[in-house]
Amino acid sequence: MAKWPYIGRMEMSAGHLARLVEVPPDARPYYRALAAAVRDRILDGRLPVRVRMPAERQLAETLGVSRTTVTTAYDRLRGQGYLESRQGAGSWSALPDPSSCLDNPWSKADDGGLLPLHAAALPASGFLGEAFAHAGENYHRFTLGLGYDPVGLPALREAVAKRYTERGLATRPDQIIVTTGAQQGMHLLMTLLAGPGDPVLLESPTYPHAIDLARLRSARIVPVGVPADGRHLDLLVSAVRQSGARLAYLIPDFHNPTGHLMTADDRAGLVAAARRHDVTVIVDETWAELAIDDPAQPPPTAVFDTDGRVICVGSASKLWWGGLRIGWVRGSAALVRRLATLRASVDIASALFEQLAVARLFERIEETRAERRRILAAARAALVAALRREVPEWSFRIPGGGGSLWVRLDAPIATPLAEAAAVAGVRLAPGPWFGVDGTLEGHLRLPFTQPPDVLADAVRRIAASRGMVGRRPRASLIPAL
Repeated sequence: MAKWPYIGRMEMSAGHLARLVEVPPDARPYYRALAAAVRDRILDGRLPVRVRMPAERQLAETLGVSRTTVTTAYDRLRGQGYLESRQGAGSWSALPDPSSCLDNPWSKADDGGLLPLHAAALPASGFLGEAFAHAGENYHRFTLGLGYDPVGLPALREAVAKRYTERGLATRPDQIIVTTGAQQGMHLLMTLLAGPGDPVLLESPTYPHAIDLARLRSARIVPVGVPADGRHLDLLVSAVRQSGARLAYLIPDFHNPTGHLMTADDRAGLVAAARRHDVTVIVDETWAELAIDDPAQPPPTAVFDTDGRVICVGSASKLWWGGLRIGWVRGSAALVRRLATLRASVDIASALFEQLAVARLFERIEETRAERRRILAAARAALVAALRREVPEWSFRIPGGGGSLWVRLDAPIATPLAEAAAVAGVRLAPGPWFGVDGTLEGHLRLPFTQPPDVLADAVRRIAASRGMVGRRPRASLIPAL
């Protein structure tokens, strides 16, 4: 595959940059003020990313400072990740690697500046900018049409189908419907397949919004526990047999929140049991592409399906960026048509621009997975080290992928600890958020999707908050992602 050009076509003149940054002549040290001003202009969007910067000599002459001063400022920006250079090509503006950015302004939530450890979501992939640029360059080709398609952009459906096929599950584009995020796909499926009083099997713990969706449909939730050492297939089968459930929602790939990865044998056994008991299985594959230790994974659960009872739900949000509200459902062509009819009452279609960007991103999926493995491995190591140093009495297993640790506390204090941590500046996801019946007070989900320095700081604050447990909370909590 040919390399995509990284250096942008735009160039910034020395005079334009000098007017843009407006560094006072008496600023001391001047190089630091200049670097900070350039960084701030990149972050607020006034200096676009991938713009070629003026040569050091030209900028020095324009600003009336020594070339050494500008060279030092450029070096500082390169060290922070806001400037990239290539021999013979010059320097251009950039955004830093989120795994190592020490002054990442997005490491804190908008809500009061709390560190967002309630959300297992990664910053944007480094490939996102080019994909948006590509979408912008090609968007006009679609403006003569209606601009929406209930089943999704053909190019994206083809890309998703191709990826399933590469993973061992032969898939046609007509088996894919593009949704506005994985959660919309789950909502459509739950609306279509579950009604009031219907038994729906959910793991406990599980993704909180799956619980919300089942309750929204007034379904009868059938919880099945996830033991500390991983799923026990016999527990799932027993729960189905005793409850008569005809619909199940499971997360076989780096389960949220426990991180467990279902083996190929258990996937085969699960599908065989679903066939025996006439159960439709919704498989959430949101984390499926985010292996850390071993990129090779068990095949998709639907590989073992022979009669269309396993429905896959995927998303671009965990792999590339949460702001990409693009997901998909893989099922039979007939199911896709039913879902398209149902979604017409919701939003008709997903945004075309984001679909174009995601279709482009699929062309670099293996490079993205490698990028994410590196970022997540560093963050996971930092979180593990901080927990062992600050709260050695807490226990956890280290998952081979995904984005979080499921931590067992030394006492059933998850909710009051989350309240105390919020006072100390950290927003947490206590265990009961993930429990079907409000249990799991002895657990926390701690994501390793923030930069290592943020995680170390957060764990220090959490450990210090331990003595505040029981005090009145001063900050409200919001649902986990």
